[in-house]
This record gives sequence, C-alpha cells and structure tokens, in this order.
Amino acid sequence: MNNSTPKQVFSHIYPHTAVAAAFPLGGIGTGNVSLGAGGDLRDWEIFNRPAKGLKLPNTFFALRVQESGQPAYTRVLEAALQPPFLDSHGYHPSTTAGLPRFQRASLQGEYPLAKISFEDASLPVQVELEAFTPLIPLNPEDSGLPCAVLTYAVTNRTEANLELTIVGSLTNPVGGINIGQFGNMVPVDAQKAVQTQNRYREDSDLAGLFFHSDQIPGNDIRAGNLSLATMHPKVTYKPVWLRSGWYDYLREFWDDLESDGLLNDLGYDDPSRKGLPDTGTLGVLDQLKPGETGRYLFILSWYFPNRRNSWDPDSEKPLIRNHYATRFDSSWEVAAYVADHLERLQHDTQQFHDALFDSTLPSEVIEALSVSIVPLRSNTCFWLEDGRFYGYEGCFDDSGCCPGSCTHVWSYAYTLAYLFPSLERAMRRIEFEIETNPDGYMSFRTFQPFDGQFIWHGGQAPAAADGQMGSVLRVYREWLLSADRDWLQNIWPGVKRALVFASHHWDTDGDGVLDGKQHNTYDIEFYGPNPLCGGYYLAALRAGEELAEVLDDTDFVIRCRKTFEKGKLQIDKALWNGEYFIQQLADVDAYPYQHGKGCLSDQLLGQLHADLLGLGDVFPPDHVLSAVKSIYQYNFKSDLSGHVNCQRTFALGDEAGLILCSWPNGGQPKFPFPYSDEVW
Repeated sequence: MNNSTPKQVFSHIYPHTAVAAAFPLGGIGTGNVSLGAGGDLRDWEIFNRPAKGLKLPNTFFALRVQESGQPAYTRVLEAALQPPFLDSHGYHPSTTAGLPRFQRASLQGEYPLAKISFEDASLPVQVELEAFTPLIPLNPEDSGLPCAVLTYAVTNRTEANLELTIVGSLTNPVGGINIGQFGNMVPVDAQKAVQTQNRYREDSDLAGLFFHSDQIPGNDIRAGNLSLATMHPKVTYKPVWLRSGWYDYLREFWDDLESDGLLNDLGYDDPSRKGLPDTGTLGVLDQLKPGETGRYLFILSWYFPNRRNSWDPDSEKPLIRNHYATRFDSSWEVAAYVADHLERLQHDTQQFHDALFDSTLPSEVIEALSVSIVPLRSNTCFWLEDGRFYGYEGCFDDSGCCPGSCTHVWSYAYTLAYLFPSLERAMRRIEFEIETNPDGYMSFRTFQPFDGQFIWHGGQAPAAADGQMGSVLRVYREWLLSADRDWLQNIWPGVKRALVFASHHWDTDGDGVLDGKQHNTYDIEFYGPNPLCGGYYLAALRAGEELAEVLDDTDFVIRCRKTFEKGKLQIDKALWNGEYFIQQLADVDAYPYQHGKGCLSDQLLGQLHADLLGLGDVFPPDHVLSAVKSIYQYNFKSDLSGHVNCQRTFALGDEAGLILCSWPNGGQPKFPFPYSDEVW
C-alpha cells in the first residue's frame, strides 16, 4: 500500500454526463490513451496515428470489496453509461455495459494531472483515481515516456475491516483488432492475422502482464507490445481469459473475481487463436481498516516503435523509429524505468503543476496555458529517432491534419519553445538548413526531409509571408532561450536569405512595407499593404538586426535597421484609419479573399511577437491600444445567435466568440477571406 501522494489542487470539473470530455495520457511523440469523465479508457492512439473513438474490448478496471461474512460488492470502476443509446444491437458484452458500475463520477483536470472521483452511496468505500504522465520542463526525455500512471485511492468508510481487490483488464491489441458486424472480434485477413501472447512477469519490485506477439518481426510496422504492471506486494492475475463459445469469457471472469477476489490462472501457455487476441487481468490485494485509505498504483506502458518516414502513415515509405525507441526495447523496460524513478518523476511533475496552478495568474489564463501543452503530447506531433521533431496543424479523428510543421501555424506557438526548447531548435534547423532555398524561398510545409516536395494547387507552393517571417522571429526566440552560438551560426545564412527574399519578393518598392502577393495563414494571398504580414515583416527585421549584432554582421545590422525604420513610418501612414489598421487596396474586390477596411482580429500579431521577444514597437503604442480596443468592441460577440457565418462553425446560438474580422465601417468584400466569419 503506497500512502505517499503528491499535493493536488483541482478546479476544472466535468461530470460523467460530459461524454465528450477526455484527458489525454501519454508523452511527447508517444501517442495517447485518454481518460474519460466517467473513468473509462478511450481513444487508444498509441499506434502512431490518431484514433478518436477507438476502444479496446474487455479493457477496464474493476473493484471488489467485502466485509467478513457479508456479501461482496463488485463494480466496474466507471460511472453509469449515458444516452443516447443508438446501437442497433445493444451494447456488446466486451463493452462491460451490462456489469454493475458506480452511480456517478467526475473528472477534475489540471494538466498534466487528472483525478476521477467516483460516487456510489451503496458502497462501503470512497474511490478516487489519480492519473498522469510525467511532464518535466527542460527534460523532453522524461516528458516523452510512453506510459500512464494510474493510482486508485480507496477509503474504508465503515467501522469494519474490508478485503479489497482492484483489477485491470486489457485485450492484447498487438497486430490489430478487428471487430465484426455483431461486435465480436473476428480474424482479419489471413495474411495479416497473428497469434498473440499474454505473459505474467516479475522483475525486482515490478509485477504485471506483458502483452506481445512473437510472430511480428521487429522491423514490421505492427511490431510492439504493452505492459500493465504494479509495485504492489500482493497481486493476483489471470493472463488469459477463458477461450470458449459465445460470451462465456466475461461470465467466467466476473464470477471468478466476485467469488473471492482472487483470480484463477487458467493455465493457457500457448499463444492465442490466430486473429483472436486474448484478454488478461492483473489485480492487487489488500485489507483496509476502518477509516483507512489505500493507494494502488498501476503503470500502463506501450511500445510501438515503428512508423513510416513520411507524413502519411499509410504510405509505403521506409520505416523509422520513434525517439523513445532509442531508450527502451520494450514496454516492460518503460514500466521498469517509471517504477525505478517514480518518486522523482512524480515530484518534478508536481512541481511544474504547482508553479503554474498556484500562481496568481487568472484562472482563465492558467487554463489556456495548460491546455496548450496537450497537442505536444498528442498525435499532432511526432519525434523521430534521429532527433527530428515535427507537427501537423492538428488532427482529424483518424489522421493528422495538414502536414508539414506549417510555419504560419506553428509561428503562433510558444509552448514548446519555453518547455522543451531543444525540440524547437531542431525545428529551426530543418526550416533554415533544409527548407530554405539559395534564393531565400522557404517552403512553409516541411517535406524535403522525407524525400518529398510540397505541392500547392498543382505546383510549387508560394512562400508564406507570415510563416517565413515568423520563423525568423522564432530563431531570435530560440537564441534568447539557449544562447547556443554554434546552432545560431549554422542557421544564420538561411535566416539572412529568408529576410532578403522578403525584401525582394514582397516589398516590391523597397519602402519597408510588404505590398506584393503575400500568401498567409488564411490559405490565400493578401495583396497590397496589410497589418498581418506587414507587422510580421517589421518584427522579423528587428529580430534579424539583433541576431546580426550577435554575430558581428555589421552590414546586415545596418540593412535591417534602415529598412525597419522606413517601414515602421510608412506602414502606420498607409494603414491607420483612426481606430485600427486596415488593408490598403484601391478595389477590395480586384482580388478574391481580401479584408480591405475590415477590423482583423490578428492585425497586431507582429506586434505581439515583438512584445514577447523584447523587440520594441512595430506600430505606435497609442495606435496599438486603440486597435486592441477596436478588436474587442467590433469582433467579440457575446451572443452569436444573429451572426451570419457561411464558413466553418465552432460556436453556436447564444454562445460567445471572437470572430476573425468585422467591417464596422462598411466595405466588406463580396467574398471576404476564408475563415473571416469564424471564431477563434
């Protein structure tokens, strides 16, 4: 019984009726499994691709408690299932929907820590689940562990001694699980179907089940294994559930658990039937005195090292390993490492949590900061064995969305740079050493390291003004955070070329204001002077000046300073309308998808970067204050019921949101830029 527990303070609560709420568990570049608000494990995205909605059959935790001489209470450690109940054939037995559960539960999350509070007045115990994956700033290795640490805290609220068993069951997913029309596991194609094995293991203080297959070679895309382990001294286990007909497996397991809390090993030593993986269960045993609380820790770890050396997981490109495979040879090694270093991993993760959540920042800011960490440890990002780190723009339910570490999207992001700056420096090297051509053109999506070329609408993609200048700004940020002179000297030639390209390609008249055809984050081109791209350019010039100063590149210092001073004066004259900054176009409909006289929500993005990096004023401070006020006044809608949006919809009815652009003084283009009516 482990009675040590880190201090945790939770404020964001989701009841079990919040069926969409889920808390991801997993490390950088490892994939995730998520914890639902009802206590269930869902979204098994550990196989190197997104998999929203993927659940493993017969995979759950359960509790049995009993007072001597009294009937036992046995419950699935999940809350009651919620409507709508839409399945045409009811819930399959492998979902455990028909087994007794807790009446209620709630999820309390302060990333990277989660807690589930279970409620059931009929039971003699109070149960909580605490879950986390180590997250330690400046330590990407220990923040990149493919694992979830699950600790069930059980309190005896009676005056009698209680016997207790907590079990975790898991179906072996190695090689893939195929579910047929009636919800049963059925063999996949004969050439792909394999036999799997569940083995009980003990090493030092660690005991548990190892789920694997000897029939998949290590160089196969499907290769991998899982472990469910514990350091508890008293364990019980059933490595393989009953192999029989119909639904006998679930009946035999539940009866076995309920009868005495001890699991019978059925003695299967041979692998599973081909394409029909087995379920295995690991349990811990204890006695609780009146009022006593016991803590029971499980380590769920996984190891699926191989992925395609490509943005497309379904391609036929060669395999490459995930970074975590350079440290470990199996999920059991991962679990052993976590067990050996658990105290430090818990302590350091808790320290980070407390530094953020115990700060004096407003709760809304703390929540925004904490949730922005999650994408780094989702399938949005991947980290390869050679150190390369990449990110999609986001994820669809079953694949990455918009590949290429898109410069104009990732230029918004600061989380990775401040928590794990070495990974950001790796991204800059790719951008400026590989994706920046001799003429300074930078592909805004990274494909060349994968022996590919980014194609946009059938041809070479245009350079992205905001993305390319954003990458220059990020070089300055990474320099400030690292003072890594060797790194800076290696990429400096590419940085210079990128800035020179901007001065020739987008600043067509050399006045320091971008006026050419400027591809940008809205997936279209702005024409003429505009605050988004123009502000980025000016901020990047200041960053270039500072970097050139560091490297004693005096001529470039002077060039950047002169262009910046000229552009700063000209852009304010050209774009300031007395309230905010607009786009300068004689005919807003001469080109499709412009914003013209509109009040753009991110018109100050270049200034924001400059402020965060200490680069000074891009626009006059009083004009900045006025523009911020205008954005709030014109673009924030407390009720969207009457808002017309013919684009994507992320907020409905009387919900509030900040729309991307408004036209308070008229002048809206016939077809404004895509996303303009949407909300951030």
